[in-house]
Amino acid sequence: MNVRKAVILAAGYGTRLLPASKAVPKEMLPLVDRPVIDYIVEEALAAGLDQIIMVTNASKTAIEGYFDRDFELESVLESGQKQALLAAVKKPTEVSIVYVHQKERLGNGHAVTITRDVVGDEPFAVFFPDDIILHDVPAIGQLIDVFQRFGHTVLAVQQVPREDVVQYGVIDPRALEARLHEVRGVVEKPPVDEAPSNLATVGRFVVTPEIFDVLAETPPGRSGEIWLMDAFDRLIARQPVYAYEYEGLRFDTGRPLGLLQASLHLALQREDLGQELRAYLHSLKLV
Repeated sequence: MNVRKAVILAAGYGTRLLPASKAVPKEMLPLVDRPVIDYIVEEALAAGLDQIIMVTNASKTAIEGYFDRDFELESVLESGQKQALLAAVKKPTEVSIVYVHQKERLGNGHAVTITRDVVGDEPFAVFFPDDIILHDVPAIGQLIDVFQRFGHTVLAVQQVPREDVVQYGVIDPRALEARLHEVRGVVEKPPVDEAPSNLATVGRFVVTPEIFDVLAETPPGRSGEIWLMDAFDRLIARQPVYAYEYEGLRFDTGRPLGLLQASLHLALQREDLGQELRAYLHSLKLV
C-alpha cells in the first residue's frame, strides 16, 4: 500500500526556545533564510508524500501565512526585477496543505488522533518538525521503503549515548538485519538503569491506520497527556512494529544549540555564504 499523506505536528509551545517562541512559532525560526518547517515539508515532498496535513493551533497563523500567497509582495518583487527572490517566495505556496487545529495541548498522541478524519483508513507518515535530518535520500523515504517490505509501522531510531536515553523514547530491539530491528517495547524517557537499549526514537514514523484505535484506548501518561510512544508500545500487542536506524545528519532545532548548529551547517554548504562564513570562523581562532 502506498504512503501518500504526511502529518506534521506543529502545535507545541516551543518552551526550549523561549522567549523567541512566544512571538514566533518555533517552526518558523530561520535556518539561514528559510524557516524550519519549510525543510520538513521539502523532505515530505521529496519522498513522494503529496498530501500534507499540518497540526497547528490558533496562535501559529505565521505558518499558514508562509505557505499562502502574498500577492502584494510578489508584485513588488516582480516590478523590481528580483526574479530569484520572487521564485523563493512563491515556491512554498505551491504546496497544498490541510490545517487541523489542536484546541487543547494534550500530547503528541492527541495531535495525531485529531487528524483521523483527514487521514482516513490508510498508512501515513508522521513528522516531529524539531528534527531536521539531512541526507540525499529523505529520512522518511527510507522508512517508507521499509514499510513497503513489511506493511507495518516503522519508527526512525538512532543510537545515543547511554546517559542521554532520559531525553527520548527508547526501544527494546530485536535485531533483524543491518539497521533494521523488530520492536519488542517502547519506553518514554526511561531512567538510564531501566532503558532497554540506547536506540532512541526520533521524529519520523510511518504508521498504519490501526494507530487511531490504539490511541483511543491509550490512557494519559506523563504530564496527563497522551503520548505516541505509549501508543506504539500498545500497538505491538496487535501487530509487528519495526525500527530503522536511518542514514542522515540530525539536528534538534527545538534547542538553541541545535538550531544554531543546523544554521551553520546549511550556511557552510551554500556557494553564496560558505566561503565568507568559513573565513569568519577561522578568524575567531577557535582551534
